Amino acid sequence: MAAIMALSASLYQRQSQSLVMTPQLMQSIQLLQMPHLELLQFIELEIERNPLLELLTGDEPEETGAEAAPQEEGSERSLLNDSGDLSAEWYESENTGAANGLAAEMDQNFREAAPEEDLPGPVAEGALLEGFGPSGGEGFEPDDMQAQAPSLLDHILQQIAFVFVDPRDRRAAEALAGLIEDTGYVDGTAVAEMAARLGLKPEDGERILKGLQSLEPAGVFARSLKECLSIQLGQLNRLDPMMEALLDHLDLLGKRDFQSLKRICKASEEDLFAMLSEIRRLNPKPGSGFGGSMAEAVVADVIVRQGPDMSWLVDLNPATQPRVLINQTYHSRVLAGRLRPEEDQQFLGNCLQTANWLVRSLDQRARTILKVAEEIVRQQDAFLLNGIDHLRPLTLKAVADAIGVHESTVSRVTSNKYMETPRGVFELKYFFTVSIAAMEGGDAHSAEAVRNRIKALIAAESATEILSDDDIVSMLAGAGIQLARRTVAKYREAMNIPSSVQRRREKMAEARLNATL
Repeated sequence: MAAIMALSASLYQRQSQSLVMTPQLMQSIQLLQMPHLELLQFIELEIERNPLLELLTGDEPEETGAEAAPQEEGSERSLLNDSGDLSAEWYESENTGAANGLAAEMDQNFREAAPEEDLPGPVAEGALLEGFGPSGGEGFEPDDMQAQAPSLLDHILQQIAFVFVDPRDRRAAEALAGLIEDTGYVDGTAVAEMAARLGLKPEDGERILKGLQSLEPAGVFARSLKECLSIQLGQLNRLDPMMEALLDHLDLLGKRDFQSLKRICKASEEDLFAMLSEIRRLNPKPGSGFGGSMAEAVVADVIVRQGPDMSWLVDLNPATQPRVLINQTYHSRVLAGRLRPEEDQQFLGNCLQTANWLVRSLDQRARTILKVAEEIVRQQDAFLLNGIDHLRPLTLKAVADAIGVHESTVSRVTSNKYMETPRGVFELKYFFTVSIAAMEGGDAHSAEAVRNRIKALIAAESATEILSDDDIVSMLAGAGIQLARRTVAKYREAMNIPSSVQRRREKMAEARLNATL
């Protein structure tokens, strides 16, 4: 007979180890990876939620707020700070009212002297004092003084009133003008959808679009490159059948296939190069000369400079390292007050714990970035001294092993972080390149240095001596670099350099165009 097993419940204790990431640890990892702007946004959100946190500006002393001594109520406040300058409290006293009265008087005198139509709006109270204070002009941004070019849309809207007389057509043209891109082109599908929403017939929508295409700069509101060039050539009275045939085969023009173009356009060599000379004078992006969104300047997180003893000094950029302090004075005053409810005390305790964690995490982030940057500078000393040809192959693991951290930590530190060196500003990941073997057991070469060498060889070639990929392989081998032909082709295509056949056609065409001009 088979044995019958009894089922019963039992309790066991078992000990095991596991790696668990706490929410604060995950947040610290995210802080390490954040670039400067994202870090500032995160800190500002934390300051809004946590009353114990304070963000110090560049000119504010660290004793302000966080370390300020408590002051008795009713005591007199000094108008001078420790350095002898007017304190911030002065600007909040009744003197500010007198200064604003002076500003209002200056505004009134200006209005009496200026014509009525040239007057600006009323000066806001204290506006003339904005930007002046104990910091000596804190808040001034040089980029704000940069002259802004008029936008393409504003330029178009100013012309629409003179081209479209009918009010209905004018409103439709203004609606279609909102679809224009910074380059001056429009999406044909978007134009058709907008015309349908406006209740326009297809022929009316096309008519209004043609009117918009007559505006300046020439070529705006084109739906393709061919249409953009056709508009410009039409305004120059140069859109003949041969030119239309050439525009129908712009792909052949990009390949520099002049033999096929001569056959298709039924043109002689002189006529073909004359047409190419006309196209060369056109603007393929007619909206590029107008103001658009301002490009954000790259701010380096690390600054590298050479010291007096020719060694490299690596420092963190104070502008990218926010200084956050805990307002212990405020915390002490709250605790010293009357008895608070339990939930208020719990909230204050959580705020203090979060503030301490944030300060420690920011300090750890700064020290980790500095350690990684110092190791990169030590490894790439030859690059800083002699240029890109001396860039050494470097991996994340090599830096991680040298400073005693995990490889993923180095990867997070080098993401979206920049280093300012005497040779320019580079992303930290720029210094990490794969290794390429050298001939006869020599030192390995960096892939970035090899790509730069290939680019220099191609840039030095003439129209009569174009280097093939095999020629480049042979020249690199003569310099001690062992590289396969397919690798040269891959590097060349990654740098958007055409093949030797296309480069020969391009250089010959450029020489002939220069001869005809």
